[in-house]
Amino acid sequence: MQPRNRLWRYLVAPLAFAGMLSIGSAAELNPAAVIYKLPDQIPWSPVNAAGAQNAVVVGDPAKPGFYMVYTKWTKGNHFSRPHFHPNDRYIVVLQGTWWVGSGPKFDPANTTPMPAGSFVTHFGKQVHWDGAKDEDAVLLIMGEGPATSTAAEEK
Repeated sequence: MQPRNRLWRYLVAPLAFAGMLSIGSAAELNPAAVIYKLPDQIPWSPVNAAGAQNAVVVGDPAKPGFYMVYTKWTKGNHFSRPHFHPNDRYIVVLQGTWWVGSGPKFDPANTTPMPAGSFVTHFGKQVHWDGAKDEDAVLLIMGEGPATSTAAEEK
């Protein structure tokens, strides 16, 4: 064996072993300082009739106070109908393209695409509607509750 190959083996083997140790073990976090849920530990609701799923991660949107909810609009032209909320809501598009419309006339062909990374504000008491077309859209919605929804569609 050439000295160069032997040196390489002596350098790479300990680094590979150290890498395996760091991947396999994680530090224990103090639950008084940090709590977390991994993606597979977040409880999602079943898909509703409009084609959306929700997972509450902070607070309770039905009660007064701050809340955060993941919402997934499933692909297949699933939309909410025109509605409004009593308080402002702040939305981050985490995955996919979310399609947004405003006003009381429901028209999915007349929506604006919000790709992943977009930040949207729905102002309180202003009519809007939204959903997904050809791909799932995952959102993080934050606001002050209660996050009631009032129908406002003009037929």
